[in-house]
Amino acid sequence: MKRLFTSESVTEGHPDKLCDYISDSILDSFLEKDENSRVACETVAGKGEIFITGEITSKAEVDIEKVVRQAIKEVGYDNSEIDMDYRTCKIIISLSKQSPDIALGVDKSLETKKGEGIESEGAGDQGLMFGFACDETKELMPLPILLAHRLAKRLSEVRKQKIISYLRPDGKVQVTIEYNDGKPVRVDTIVISTQHDSDVDLDVLKKDIKDKVIKEIVPKELLDEKTKYYINPTGRFVIGGPLGDSGLTGRKIIVDTYGGYARHGGGAFSGKDATKVDRSAAYMMRHIAKNIVANGYAKKCEVQLAYAIGVANPVSIYVDTFDTNTIPENEIVQKIENTFPLTPNGIIEYLDLRKPIYKLTTNYGHFGKENLPWEKIVKL
Repeated sequence: MKRLFTSESVTEGHPDKLCDYISDSILDSFLEKDENSRVACETVAGKGEIFITGEITSKAEVDIEKVVRQAIKEVGYDNSEIDMDYRTCKIIISLSKQSPDIALGVDKSLETKKGEGIESEGAGDQGLMFGFACDETKELMPLPILLAHRLAKRLSEVRKQKIISYLRPDGKVQVTIEYNDGKPVRVDTIVISTQHDSDVDLDVLKKDIKDKVIKEIVPKELLDEKTKYYINPTGRFVIGGPLGDSGLTGRKIIVDTYGGYARHGGGAFSGKDATKVDRSAAYMMRHIAKNIVANGYAKKCEVQLAYAIGVANPVSIYVDTFDTNTIPENEIVQKIENTFPLTPNGIIEYLDLRKPIYKLTTNYGHFGKENLPWEKIVKL
């Protein structure tokens, strides 16, 4: 049976991703000086202004404005006429400390208060988190989002390396894969919209993107004469970045995860330290799902956890292998419970999540990158 599935990615210069990068840069700056920092940092960007808000509780002293300007510079915004200038943009900082009501549950779990265990930290919020893996690619990620991320990353590479010198930071990618009997067989459609200088000929841009971006990334065997290409289909993309559209931390949660191929619990990642289970438990769920597939217990696996605020242990564990399992799913659940720590503190210790690693995660997906701790494969 033939089916089409589409996923999208965005470049690091997309306004939402600029905000994610700023928030994670602030998080890393605090973790570098105090690994126990509690950070929930939100960024808003628009028309020459950056607004930082949220809650930070830390022993560290950080020059937040300096961190913000450096992050904007690293992304590539240096021209206020066509997007934003890291040197002159207005930065407003409005931060407070973590609510004492939330801290009550995070500092000491309900189980500890009842004398039911030695766990010292509870979940920082209620919520549900999903993890997913499949054997479509060696990274055990769905092919549509993997290709979309690689194309978006390549867009930034050719800009920064001056391979295509007229590109600007903002850009979006969309990839449609044709599946036959559940297996990816070809690329049906590629959509790329990239910001550019005003004097660029559209035909030149289309050729450069096809030759220096698409052909460099997409395997030849996945392309054929029927593959459709839409490159800057509006015809012009000069005004971009925060000048063209506002940005907000946490607005690209599907880009960050599985491209819509698997379910999402709704919680964003960037700007949050690991006591926030929105982030840490989602990383752990990916780790677990990946290892279920890597160990041969299923070809496709989705895992869900749910938490109550202030309670250390999850309130539920769910596994779906989509009828690809090689052992009963209840046995897989038992393996999860017997192998992996699922309390917030246990996850943090197991994945070593107090380190300042979060800028590495911000762009081109939080999953499928082999250098991140939740991507490691262990024997079950």
